[in-house]
Amino acid sequence: MAVLDESAKSDPDWRRIDAMNELLDRYGSLLREVDVWFARCLDQHPELIACRNGCSECCRGLFDITLLDALYLKRGFDALPELQRTRLVRAATGRLQQLSHLNPAFIEPWLLNGIPESDWDVLMPEEDETPCLLLSEDGGCLVYEHRPMTCRLNGIPLIDVSGEELFDEWCTLNFTEEDPRHFADLRFEFTELFSRELLLFQRLIHHLTGTIRNEVDLFVPGAAVLECHKIVEAIKLLDR
Repeated sequence: MAVLDESAKSDPDWRRIDAMNELLDRYGSLLREVDVWFARCLDQHPELIACRNGCSECCRGLFDITLLDALYLKRGFDALPELQRTRLVRAATGRLQQLSHLNPAFIEPWLLNGIPESDWDVLMPEEDETPCLLLSEDGGCLVYEHRPMTCRLNGIPLIDVSGEELFDEWCTLNFTEEDPRHFADLRFEFTELFSRELLLFQRLIHHLTGTIRNEVDLFVPGAAVLECHKIVEAIKLLDR
């Protein structure tokens, strides 16, 4: 890593980038807490949970991710080999343009905000079985360490330590003869986790735009072609 001299550290752009990187580092730490929980669940019930690194049964179709997830994913994407990135950007752009034909309001920089949620189903129908853009040929995730929160939580019902069921569905490959909602050792501090996630998201948006928002969403292909300055301008337009 290059060492910045004092004149570089006084540059406002450097300070903005440094602050954003700090927020993304903190988000990475939060995501790793989820990984620890999931690994513990797997250790405790290996015979009941089919989820493994390399299983891609759930990696189909489109789903919305937050801008925080998108920026963290972009870190991993930018670390891929150049030729691979070029191919993926071409594929992502093609997919996004197809979606724009379905809904002309869905345009670059490909934010879902501004489109009524009732129209989102047209863009991401449940029956869509298109493999995720970031799946390798052998079914592994190309950005596994930088994958979104949703990808880390999928497969097991999300039940808070208080007993509140935040999401009561699970992958059909898991718990085929058991009801996982009865397993207290699968519970986690999800209410606190999501509160911390929201706080980091709000700080990120405030850092980028000077405003507070609770939601800015993209698709994974949108994250692959993300240009931060275009996203910032689009968010500012939403607030007008």
